[in-house]
Amino acid sequence: MCAMSLLVSPWIYGAFTLPSSSSSASSSNFSKFHFSLSSCGRVVCRAQYASKDLKFVLHHALDALGTDIAHAKVARDGFCSEIKRLSDIERETSISINRGVDLGKAALYIAAEDDSLISHSSVPLPVDAFIERLDDLSMDYCSHYSSAFRASPEIFLETLERYLYINKGFRRTNANLSESRALYLHSVLTHRSGSAAMLSLIYSEILKMLRLWGLLDFDVEIFFPLDSHSLPRGYHKQKSKESDQPHIMTSQSLLVEMLRSLKDAFWPFQHDNTRSLFLRAAHAANCIDRSNIVTESGFELASAKAAQHRLERGVWTSVRFGDMRRALSACERLILLETDLTELRDYSILLYHCGFYEQSLQYLKLYQDLESSSTEKQLSNSPSNLEEDAVEKLMVRLNLILMEEGWSCSTHRSFLGAESIGSSTRSDAETARSKDE
Repeated sequence: MCAMSLLVSPWIYGAFTLPSSSSSASSSNFSKFHFSLSSCGRVVCRAQYASKDLKFVLHHALDALGTDIAHAKVARDGFCSEIKRLSDIERETSISINRGVDLGKAALYIAAEDDSLISHSSVPLPVDAFIERLDDLSMDYCSHYSSAFRASPEIFLETLERYLYINKGFRRTNANLSESRALYLHSVLTHRSGSAAMLSLIYSEILKMLRLWGLLDFDVEIFFPLDSHSLPRGYHKQKSKESDQPHIMTSQSLLVEMLRSLKDAFWPFQHDNTRSLFLRAAHAANCIDRSNIVTESGFELASAKAAQHRLERGVWTSVRFGDMRRALSACERLILLETDLTELRDYSILLYHCGFYEQSLQYLKLYQDLESSSTEKQLSNSPSNLEEDAVEKLMVRLNLILMEEGWSCSTHRSFLGAESIGSSTRSDAETARSKDE
């Protein structure tokens, strides 16, 4: 394999090179993964490595095409600096008492990176200014409801929620692609409309400031609603019930909820919400045996075909069909959180659709190696047979593509136009597809 691999992505106009890491180097980077079960039974992927060892694609690809990613990199570094403080204890600490990680800053760094990716603005999102807005909410509450601090916990929480949801007008929105601003903290602070996760975060940030100022002398827990319309509510922790346990948001679960909401909203394959994101992408890549599918509507077929057509033309985003840049950035940050092996698999299939075949294969191999561990197999939510079959088919196809003579070492494609790039990449993929079917 060449030291540098030319990558031609149908999602990006142009051709460029990325460093090629050998399989042994890739293995050493990830060989220190191990697993532990959290207190609530979730498998938690742990990795004793430096974040720089992870070879993510998005920033490097955009930079190689001449896109200014300086602000995006600063925002990603800020996010990484926050999650580095996530010890095992902090991961399972409720957001209402979290002290180790600045969740508000982490959320704003997520917003700042995505804003830079889509706006290409020369001015970064002002993270510090929005942190001040959060602080101002707490100060404004104190100035209007100072008497509430001498009241009972129930009355205090009632006044806080009246202030937040009535006086300030924060309301819940069921976020989707058309309402994606509900998923970013800066937009929620501006428009007062957000997802349950964003409203829970704002609630917890106010509690954090009140506790820092010595104005909160009892333990509060935030009830995170699992339905589609309720608002996050606070309650006195001493009066909590066992049934409240599933509704407690920890630092880790809040970050995962925020990022998975972004991943869901911007996933480029939006057809058939009954399937997992991976299966939707596998379906578009023809990695699913359609003989196992009982019914398939015309809309689903048209949506998959439309997604593939956009892919081949190098279209990053569409109003109704996701945004590859933000889907990739959400996947990369979820991998950095080290909570779920399937994030490696999902990232791999997006890289496949982008034409990054070598990197896609590396992440898919890593997923298979780690997924085969005994800990993972004991879980009831292990991948479905359909997903496993799609993974195997994708693995075969990637190996065939990379076996094509001259694919990774050719250099003459650098001067091809977008149309030639798309047809050239399709030729590789179609050749492999004809061999594995």
